[in-house]
Amino acid sequence: MRDAAFDMPSAPSARFQPQDGKPILEAMGITFKAGGQQLLDEIDITIRRGARTLIMGPNGAGKSLLLRLMHGLIRPDRGEVLWEGQPLTKQAMKSQAMVFQRPVLLRRSVLANLKFALSVRGLRGHKRAQKIETALASAGLGHLARRPARVLSGGEQQRLAVVRALACEPDLLFLDEPTANLDPASTAAIEKLVMEANEKGITIVLVTHDAGQAKRLGEDVIFLQDGRVAEAGTVSQVLNTPQSEPARAWRDGRLYLGPQIRTLSGNDRSNT
Repeated sequence: MRDAAFDMPSAPSARFQPQDGKPILEAMGITFKAGGQQLLDEIDITIRRGARTLIMGPNGAGKSLLLRLMHGLIRPDRGEVLWEGQPLTKQAMKSQAMVFQRPVLLRRSVLANLKFALSVRGLRGHKRAQKIETALASAGLGHLARRPARVLSGGEQQRLAVVRALACEPDLLFLDEPTANLDPASTAAIEKLVMEANEKGITIVLVTHDAGQAKRLGEDVIFLQDGRVAEAGTVSQVLNTPQSEPARAWRDGRLYLGPQIRTLSGNDRSNT
């Protein structure tokens, strides 16, 4: 199957507590500093099991950093991440997967990338072969199975990264702007994979700048500004009738010039 086959003044940090749905992950008072600057400040959020939660906000707000903290890749200075009500452990992290904005692929074939990921999870033989076949078909990469992963197009690489993560059957999938700089057809293919995964029960936490994508994919939205939760709620609430000035400014295409705006260095922006 080929691409053509795809159809396709700052307020105190808000507390986001969904009205329904059992929590799968919670960030409790997360604070993180780097280079003498406070990049995240007392983040309190709850991720509903089975929901599609979007992390939004301007550049430098701390979106990607928050994802890495929730996934356990880095530790907060204060606060903690809870997985199903318990402190996040390495074992719990195996129930999660993460796809970065720039795909992290091995210097191997498409097939070998999938084999390696599944082998790490202890899968071998016929069961692994079946999962690889399913993953290649769902991503439209069957005809590229023997091709080196790093010579694929950007859209093909990202599709591989997504299905490689999904083949490991995570309970929660983090995605950090997975369609940034992709063409519309590749974006539609990635979104299709995300929605299909969610329909199977996988919880989705996705960073995006794209309001259109947010409306297509999102249920809950957490809007960050200057490392704090400025507003949170449903997609329609936050994007259509935002209550906070930072979210209103973002919707209207304006810069938010609140009193707590910081000038971040290039190194700081790389964390957001």
